[in-house]
Amino acid sequence: MSVSHSSKLNKAVRDQYMKLPQGKKVLATYIWIDGTGEGLRCKTRTLTQEPKSIEDLPEWNFDGSSTGQAEGSNSDMFLIPIKIFRDPFTLDPNKLVMCEVLKYNRKRAETNLRNSCKMVMDLAKESRPWFGMEQEYTLLGINGHPYGWPENGFPGPQGPYYCGVGADKVNGRDIVEAHYRACIYAGVEICGTNAEVMPSQWEFQVGPCEGIEMGDHLWIARYILHRVCEDFGVVATLDPKPITGNWNGAGCHTNVSTKETRQKGGIKFIEAAIEKLSKRHQYHIRVYDPRGGQDNSRRLTGQHETSSIFEFSAGVANRGASIRIPRQVGQEGCGYFEDRRPSANCDPYAVTEAIVRTVLLNETGDTPKEYTDEAQLQTASLKA
Repeated sequence: MSVSHSSKLNKAVRDQYMKLPQGKKVLATYIWIDGTGEGLRCKTRTLTQEPKSIEDLPEWNFDGSSTGQAEGSNSDMFLIPIKIFRDPFTLDPNKLVMCEVLKYNRKRAETNLRNSCKMVMDLAKESRPWFGMEQEYTLLGINGHPYGWPENGFPGPQGPYYCGVGADKVNGRDIVEAHYRACIYAGVEICGTNAEVMPSQWEFQVGPCEGIEMGDHLWIARYILHRVCEDFGVVATLDPKPITGNWNGAGCHTNVSTKETRQKGGIKFIEAAIEKLSKRHQYHIRVYDPRGGQDNSRRLTGQHETSSIFEFSAGVANRGASIRIPRQVGQEGCGYFEDRRPSANCDPYAVTEAIVRTVLLNETGDTPKEYTDEAQLQTASLKA
């Protein structure tokens, strides 16, 4: 199996240096989304004291021409800290810092989707939208071949791998357990994990998170996953259909509830939400993967536990539907629903924003309303 050279370095030698005291200095690793809308970048700086809040972290900058976000003649981009997590790789008091990206003129970068998501979440805050996202991913060798698969063939058909146990059923559990523990240490709201239907494919779940917190926590969980895989010498891909043929793709199923759906009789609000979503299917498909539906078109074929990308459907306990109502929710008459359309490589800010726009702000059509500044937020109100 092809693994990276860096994973073969002597980790005991590294540990010798990592045990050196760092005095009162603090390492802050700034993390941001690059010009692809999928990739993450990071760099680290020294602080003279441990930051207690976002206000304690300085803005920074980076070369946007090297991340697909600016031209070389005007390349400086601003990093704006928005969320602090503990660093599970260099340990306390060091920090991971999720950042927004602004252009030279202080306007948001094209892949900074958090900006508009935050405005939409502020508009809908009275309904207290909660989200839980189920992040599927596939482990690969650095040669692009699925980790643990035969070098010149395929494993046996799908069936025994989902939630599997045993060396002939799952590959890479060490990575999964290391990621889980690292997320908990960091303060990520990770709530579960399991082996998925395709061998070498796994899933972790983040949530419930309210409003903008969903995107913040899932992006950091992805960063931690890539860093853990780096140590093990393998790659985690979020490609929605990493292996063509009779194999499951990878999604990011999104569970949604509001103050209204969680109360007794909330099923009527769930049904109303589904009705709104049904009338805006194309808009949601467009924002549920970074390439406007092209990635999801390889996955949402109507087979392998997916709905068709061309049709909207809903049902209780139906994993072939666009929207699934869990059986327990149908029985109890309140709770949440699951949108199964988002791709594994979706931007959680875009997904949660789109759902709130449709379900809570009652937007219709294919063009989302512009919320441009704080003044608009102060005067805007929810539609009846």
